[in-house]
Amino acid sequence: MREHSSDTFVTELTINNCGNSYSVRSMTRKHSGRLILYKYITTLLLVFSLQTAYAVNAPQFSLKDSAGKTVSLKQYRGKVVFVDFWASWCTPCKQSFPFMNELHERYDKKGLKIIGINLDTEKKDADRFLKQVKADFTIAFDPSGKTAEQYDLQVMPSSYLIDRNGRLVYLHRGFKAGDKREMEEKIVQALKAR
Repeated sequence: MREHSSDTFVTELTINNCGNSYSVRSMTRKHSGRLILYKYITTLLLVFSLQTAYAVNAPQFSLKDSAGKTVSLKQYRGKVVFVDFWASWCTPCKQSFPFMNELHERYDKKGLKIIGINLDTEKKDADRFLKQVKADFTIAFDPSGKTAEQYDLQVMPSSYLIDRNGRLVYLHRGFKAGDKREMEEKIVQALKAR
């Protein structure tokens, strides 16, 4: 908050998360200090809710894996599912795969299912990627991109955490090494919830 003139304040709030910036700016008279605080808290709560909680049912999908077997969200009801959208041309995706392998190793027996959904239009591009970058988790293919549309995909990689009841509980856009801790904490919370 900074003083704009003798009787007004300009309140500016900018939050940058995963390349997405949220900014709010408002001018308020000095005597309404409570209003300034109210607007600031309301904005923080709105931004927080946009980033962390969905509490809506996850869109269902039914896709094929590399062996031609069906991979559907419905078959994992009762498990916590981590759905990650990726493509062969996505540089951060190469960095996220080792992390997802670690998650798979640590939490698979505790009820976590990881599904990496590839969006390449040519399967050979995905196959070439997978020869270079190991995936210990389930890979499904969606060359039409319909599943990505259902999930309102905006950047890659994007990861969606789905609880045991099939509800979206967390969305993470992009990937950086510094993101791992928060993502793992959300997974652990979802695994503990019944």
